[in-house]
Amino acid sequence: MQDQTTRYLRVNAVAERYDISKATIYRAIKAGKIDALLIGKSLRIPEYALRAFEEAAAEDAYTALKAMGHNASAADLDTDETAEVA
Repeated sequence: MQDQTTRYLRVNAVAERYDISKATIYRAIKAGKIDALLIGKSLRIPEYALRAFEEAAAEDAYTALKAMGHNASAADLDTDETAEVA
């Protein structure tokens, strides 16, 4: 059961929070990577869904690094350097 104080964010706010495009957020929602609610004609994303998304993204990044032969632990990852992919 979720806390009664859960905030619900617009797609634009989530995109700004992660410094990525709104299209990326919509793709993540469509792929089931971020839970969202349709309220009227507007999508809203609960903050708890973002925490789950962040945890899954961190696990995916760690798995990808291990597959490439890196021995870094998740705590060793520098999010500023790993966040941008060419």
